Amino acid sequence: MKIGVLGGGVSGLSIGKLLRDNAEVQILEKKPVYGGIARTKDVEGVAYHTVGGHCFNSKFEDVLQFVFKNVLAEDEWNRVSRDAVIRFKGQEVPYPIEFAVREIFSFDKELAIKITGDFLNAKDDGAYKNLEEWFRKKFGNTLAEQYFLPYNTKIWNRAPSEMDPLWVEGKLPIPNKETFFKGLIDVSKDKMPHAEFYYPKSNNQNTFLHKLAAGLDIYCDYEVKGIFYNEGLKQWIVNDELKFDVLVSTLPLNVIPNIMVNCPAEIKEAASKLKYNKVSNVLWKTKPTSRTWTYIPESDVFFHRYIHIGNFFRPKLNYTITEVIGEKSYEEMLENGKKDPFLIEPLDFNVSDHAYVVFDENYKSCTDKIKDYLKQSGIYTLGRFGEWQYYNMDVCIKSSIDLSKKILKDCSAIV
Repeated sequence: MKIGVLGGGVSGLSIGKLLRDNAEVQILEKKPVYGGIARTKDVEGVAYHTVGGHCFNSKFEDVLQFVFKNVLAEDEWNRVSRDAVIRFKGQEVPYPIEFAVREIFSFDKELAIKITGDFLNAKDDGAYKNLEEWFRKKFGNTLAEQYFLPYNTKIWNRAPSEMDPLWVEGKLPIPNKETFFKGLIDVSKDKMPHAEFYYPKSNNQNTFLHKLAAGLDIYCDYEVKGIFYNEGLKQWIVNDELKFDVLVSTLPLNVIPNIMVNCPAEIKEAASKLKYNKVSNVLWKTKPTSRTWTYIPESDVFFHRYIHIGNFFRPKLNYTITEVIGEKSYEEMLENGKKDPFLIEPLDFNVSDHAYVVFDENYKSCTDKIKDYLKQSGIYTLGRFGEWQYYNMDVCIKSSIDLSKKILKDCSAIV
């Protein structure tokens, strides 16, 4: 059995490693190097994450076992404690903000009381017209208006009232009344998987990617321009030259319909309606900080997040990545960075292509239509952009584990 995997990011590499003992697997990667958005760039000996700050941890035991037993052993990682804060009303409060009311009370008692009253009186009936309504019903109007709505407007480049709440499932720690009260009298911590995380002892995420890719047949600098299924051969034909019995696509859902021969117009139309954001960022030398992330909800501040990547390293170093959604110029990034004395010297700059999928009003109907068509065609989809989901690295690996089992089951059933 010969399997073609379109895309050599974390998802493509993972499923390649999972299937290679049972099939001949070829991975086709458009860029000169594999790794996708998780790959880092070397800048003055520093690992610069050009799209986000990728680290590893997971609530899935099979993901942990796969990584530590088959990719990079646990003793080759440093375990890092998350120290994330939010710049809020001129102060730093702990992340997540819903557990930070005690700290808010120390500098704005009236606001803390209002947040508490609104949270306790919020009526969550489980029905949400949009993301704004989801925030209001979960956390109350005050916290929604003071933090969640302005911050999410920044990170999605659109109003939460124009977005589907689907993306938040499993992404945010939601306090109940008991945990909220505990946060008022004691320091509460979030229970998300990345409250602690792993980062390679090499101080470079590429170490993990190299181990993940080891032994795989990867064609880099290979752009997939055409795909069709040959009924006579019972094989997929890629670029009129490569033949595969099974095809797995991690290509973006808005891209793959346009390279499929005879793809229906309505599927291409659905693909054209899918929205995604680019991300622009700068790597800086900075003053010292103990933080790992700083979130910035204020609309009058250019950046939405600081990734203090130097604190992922051992020993710690004074480097930070400033991030803004959308395509911005280096001059814009530099001008706004100079407003913060914490940022000392810019070292490098990057604008991504696909970075984050957008959960707008067309999201569900369009992704369902495209995925149904691909499934009927016999193409397996995988990954953040292949499934058009807001997946972290560990969820991409989890999806790869689950899909590899399905593919082997499907193929054995055919045989």
